[in-house]
Amino acid sequence: MSIPDPTLRLAAILCAAVALLTVSPALADTNPAGAEPFKGDAILRAFHGKEGIDRMTDDFVDRLVADPRIGARFRNANLVRLRLELKHQFCYVAGGPCTYDGKTMTAAHAGMNLTNRDFNALVEDLQHAMDKERVPFTAQNQFLAKFAPMQHPIVTK
Repeated sequence: MSIPDPTLRLAAILCAAVALLTVSPALADTNPAGAEPFKGDAILRAFHGKEGIDRMTDDFVDRLVADPRIGARFRNANLVRLRLELKHQFCYVAGGPCTYDGKTMTAAHAGMNLTNRDFNALVEDLQHAMDKERVPFTAQNQFLAKFAPMQHPIVTK
């Protein structure tokens, strides 16, 4: 199932985040990945394994860079490292055979002065990348719900 209207999709995701919220916003500081991994392999399978996560992440980063709303934020970023860190983080949270040992989400985004508009644009780009990978909508919601608590610690403006 795909909800084409971005506003409706974001509302559905936020509702799912509230319903599925199993971590506190403080986890963004205590667990570097920002979320505990899913148990079992259902989410990993929904993303078509590690290979699917890698494809989705590559598409996601391409979208971020090209997005006129937030692309400038990535102008000076090390995109090779960004892709690698996101692949590890997404794979780890999806319950895959990966570890994430990068910075905490608060540390990684410190000083960036991120807004809710930036965060929402990023979520929309991630949704489109998940759609392209044909990740089922319910799995998308569950995945995004794991990351929703990160909004508070990283959005500072």
